[in-house]
Amino acid sequence: MGHTNDPATIRRLLSDRGARWAVVGLTPNPHRAAVGVSKFLRDELRMQIIPVNLGAQDVHGEQGYRRLADIPGPIDVVDCFVNSQKVGTIVDQAIDVGAKAVWMQLGVIDEAAAQRAAEAGLDVVMDTCPAIEARRRTESLG
Repeated sequence: MGHTNDPATIRRLLSDRGARWAVVGLTPNPHRAAVGVSKFLRDELRMQIIPVNLGAQDVHGEQGYRRLADIPGPIDVVDCFVNSQKVGTIVDQAIDVGAKAVWMQLGVIDEAAAQRAAEAGLDVVMDTCPAIEARRRTESLG
């Protein structure tokens, strides 16, 4: 049996104002989905975003880091904008740095990585987008 997203977990992660979201794969490239989603997380949901990319480039005025291990302080959610073949490595790094949750974006699926994260005590959301989930939640309230 594969991973199933828990609506209560999604709701809790999206309502934790001020949480620190490390967005892996977030670069300044405006054509990448990570740019818009991270802006939504910061501006609409009031999360603190931390760009993580190979060039350690800053995005949205936020300091970028090359690796999760380079980020000072605790990480609440590791939001993975990488392809499914690479996400297992990121999930393992999230476990190693003591992140509280991993969120694998729409189309990012790795059942084994999801299981490793869950067994390590992390909340796991897979194959969906926080912006879509937040809008879905808002629509169901309205």
